[in-house]
Amino acid sequence: MRIARFSIDGNVAFGAVEGSTAPGDETELVLDIIKGIPFADFELSGTKVPLSKVRLLPPVLPNKVVAIGRNYAEHAAELGNAIVDDQGRLEAPITFFKPSTSVVGSGDPIAYPSFSQEVHHEAELAVVIGRMCREVPRERVKDVILGYTCANDVTARDVQQREKQWARAKGFDSACPLGPWIETDLDPSDLAIQCTVNGEQRQLGRTSQMVRSIEDLVVHITEAMTLLPGDVILTGTPAGVGPLNVGDEVAVTIEGIGTLTNKVIKRG
Repeated sequence: MRIARFSIDGNVAFGAVEGSTAPGDETELVLDIIKGIPFADFELSGTKVPLSKVRLLPPVLPNKVVAIGRNYAEHAAELGNAIVDDQGRLEAPITFFKPSTSVVGSGDPIAYPSFSQEVHHEAELAVVIGRMCREVPRERVKDVILGYTCANDVTARDVQQREKQWARAKGFDSACPLGPWIETDLDPSDLAIQCTVNGEQRQLGRTSQMVRSIEDLVVHITEAMTLLPGDVILTGTPAGVGPLNVGDEVAVTIEGIGTLTNKVIKRG
């Protein structure tokens, strides 16, 4: 099921997306409004609205976004970073946070921060948590996941390299686009991830190239902290990250999910 969060006539609701998103299929998508919230038992109301008549919102409003750095070897290498130590052992995952205020939805603008001159795109698969959990055993990871969505870990690269921690570089307002919806029925182990800027391909990878699997990441994160329904895990980006400029349109497409599109604007 594809679950979207949207606004219509000033009201916010969740809905199940019906219709095909296959290339060339011009059938209009519709939303069957959900009774309740997707983090508990819910029913479809049978009341349907065309997707074109609503404003898509971020599919969740997370309490926290937990992000993983350097989870694709080629991306780590392109920025001059190693993923193994001097003895050839895999380094511990780099974990950081993006605040809830950085989250925007598909179609919302990315506001270029005034304190940076080098902002990059980072296309990523996002994991949406469906239930409160901590110390999750590997065999139970699937039980705590609601589904998956597209993400863009927008990064002020110059600030990231200049400052010793990444909070400002990756946590500024609009630095975490999510969407367009959550896909709940998906095998995330080998999906194509693509990023385009103004229609030009910048990134193309597969989730099978992750250094650490989704199971690894959930186990590692929940050893330290409780995850709440609606929390999001960003799983890392493949190689090909690059600059964004004011006026650019950046799109993240993940196989089996859809496309997250945002335009870069000057921060007002």
